Amino acid sequence: MASFPPRVNEKEIVRSRTIGELLALAAPFDKKCGRENWTVAFAPDGSYFAWSQGHCTVKLVPWSQCHKNFLLHGTKNIANSSSLRLSRQNSDGAQKNKPREHIIDCGDIVWSLAFGSSVPEKQSRCVNIEWHRFKFGQDQLLLATGLNNGRIKIWDVYTGKLLLNLVDHTEVVRDLTFAPDGSLILVSASRDKTLRVWDLKDDGNMMKVLRGHQNWVYSCAFSPDSSMLCSVGASKAVFLWNMDKYTMIRKLEGHHHDVVACDFSPDGALLATASYDTRVYIWDPHTGDILMEFGHLFPPPTPIFAGGANDRWVRSVSFSHDGLHIASLADDKMVRFWRIDEDYPVQVAPLSNGLCCAFSTDGSVLAAGTHDGSVYFWATPRQIPSLQHLCRMSIRRVMPTQEVQKLPIPSKVLEFLSYRI
Repeated sequence: MASFPPRVNEKEIVRSRTIGELLALAAPFDKKCGRENWTVAFAPDGSYFAWSQGHCTVKLVPWSQCHKNFLLHGTKNIANSSSLRLSRQNSDGAQKNKPREHIIDCGDIVWSLAFGSSVPEKQSRCVNIEWHRFKFGQDQLLLATGLNNGRIKIWDVYTGKLLLNLVDHTEVVRDLTFAPDGSLILVSASRDKTLRVWDLKDDGNMMKVLRGHQNWVYSCAFSPDSSMLCSVGASKAVFLWNMDKYTMIRKLEGHHHDVVACDFSPDGALLATASYDTRVYIWDPHTGDILMEFGHLFPPPTPIFAGGANDRWVRSVSFSHDGLHIASLADDKMVRFWRIDEDYPVQVAPLSNGLCCAFSTDGSVLAAGTHDGSVYFWATPRQIPSLQHLCRMSIRRVMPTQEVQKLPIPSKVLEFLSYRI
């Protein structure tokens, strides 16, 4: 069994340059369980980086300062150095809008994180509400944390103040995602087999329960225009939802094992899903077609073996903001960087016990979390996008595949716009 196709020479693949490390301190008699870093996240404006460093805590650091420290002082850093601990009751100790380091005690094991920023013009969907407990301004930055007990806690990033405590899930909240349009609509995915839609501008009112999964829901992601949601879970499930009507659009079929991660491309024309079947699929979410397969085991396992245990389970996948690259993290102690038009990695990096990954806001850095609560950072492949690709992304941001296919243009251009070549 190999990690790359036979025609690819592993020694010729570029090794990614390490940017830095945030290492979690191990206390005496530290338990091995409960330290896992299940999720990492960058704020939409790039101001903060957050990760679950185990033992019910979330660490927030100003990303620009953290990145600068790596460049000035080398790669290694200790996650708990010179930090300010904020308890669940602490509220106004920090100067608003000035990025500073925080440790937030969430009171239970943290499984998921998501940043959300507010746009005042986006009103609550509950139009009859005249009074709200919270008035979110233009500069509001929130952090949602999904916990082991099924609760979701909403924090003010600048002050560390606990704003809302959302209680409705009955099992682990495995993933969280905010609508990118600034409406502060939050979707949570849980092991209780449901997705729940919350309106934070309506004081955290739960608007809808999305049902359809027959087993655990592992992950969810909004399309860039907030109109579509993808949810993935156990039993090979990949569902697409219409977020205007809260109805299921379609179920995507192709994986042979649990699907554990998903992410949309910046233009919304592509969807990446990662599965324990050792594969990452790139889909056209508008048609349900599989456009590309990124394998992590060669020869690829047959369906009956892909559904079992192996050392190539893909744990996470993330789309870069250039729309050209994705990153995947698997159990074979390797992080891979792929181009959307190549079926082999363009860069790799070593990582043991990885669980999650995410690109920075500008796409220049990939962060990955591990079982011991630490985070590792690598420089990502850098490439100046072609004018054709930039034009394609501009078109695809406003036109789904069905409308593109109706354009009176040459077939080759049509294929390019549809990501078929």
